Amino acid sequence: MTEIIRSLADLSGRYDALFCDLWGCLHNGHAAFPAAVAALQGFRAAGGKVVLLTNSPRPKASVIAQIDAMGVPRDCWDEVATSGDAAQMGMLSGAVGRRVHHIGAPKDESFFNDFAPDLAAFAATQPPITRVPLKEAEGIVCTGLFDDHTETPEDYRAALLLAKTMGLTMLCANPDIVVDLGDKRLWCAGALAEMYEKMGGGTLYFGKPHPPIYDLARRRLTEAGGRPDPQILCIGDGIATDVQGGIAEGLDTLFITGGLEAERFGPDVEAPEAGLLLDWLAGRELSPSYAIGRLR
Repeated sequence: MTEIIRSLADLSGRYDALFCDLWGCLHNGHAAFPAAVAALQGFRAAGGKVVLLTNSPRPKASVIAQIDAMGVPRDCWDEVATSGDAAQMGMLSGAVGRRVHHIGAPKDESFFNDFAPDLAAFAATQPPITRVPLKEAEGIVCTGLFDDHTETPEDYRAALLLAKTMGLTMLCANPDIVVDLGDKRLWCAGALAEMYEKMGGGTLYFGKPHPPIYDLARRRLTEAGGRPDPQILCIGDGIATDVQGGIAEGLDTLFITGGLEAERFGPDVEAPEAGLLLDWLAGRELSPSYAIGRLR
């Protein structure tokens, strides 16, 4: 049964490392959450390691620049692993061909030219990836919507139907369906991939809850000096990504109820009502190890 805790410190001494989600847990797209920052700083001060594990389609360097600008201090984390990093490896390997059509925003341009050192070394050994119009493509790379503030997945139905008739596979760089930017809910690449799958199109995922991003996170945890065979706790507000992914990896999970699902568990976001939470989790057939209103 899921245990509702008051703070991360309640779990002191049980875990060597955290795989912590970003959006909805550590920041809201505009600014860092001070209590969450303090919780991670406290965990590291006690000797733990923190890997920020995000479904952002952007590569590591871009995400670090983004969270720096939001005021997330570097002393609350040790490493970063992104869905973009893991998906870049898939793209560079030719998973959807070498002539690809990009669906995404100008802000995602770094996906095609900004590689972490381990990926840059691999990229240097591979044939180039060329971006082409849809009708000339061997596959699709989807990092998100072109304008997630004004568009919805329905705006892409015609293009996706054409891609389906061409037999193209979509590489989805961000499995998230939606994300909250302050008070505004935005569609993500996962929503387009979900639509494409319902049409019968083939899709490849590399972020949470799928194994590639966890393999990457473990490698980066080791590079950051993590102990062999660490006890890892996965933290996040996405029940189908953070929680489901952690459980599938055999890891304990901490569900942040005050994120994407904040309105489901009573009027006090900081204190989810046990009955509402457990009934909802039973309906999802998922049981995170722990739950907390917000990370603190």
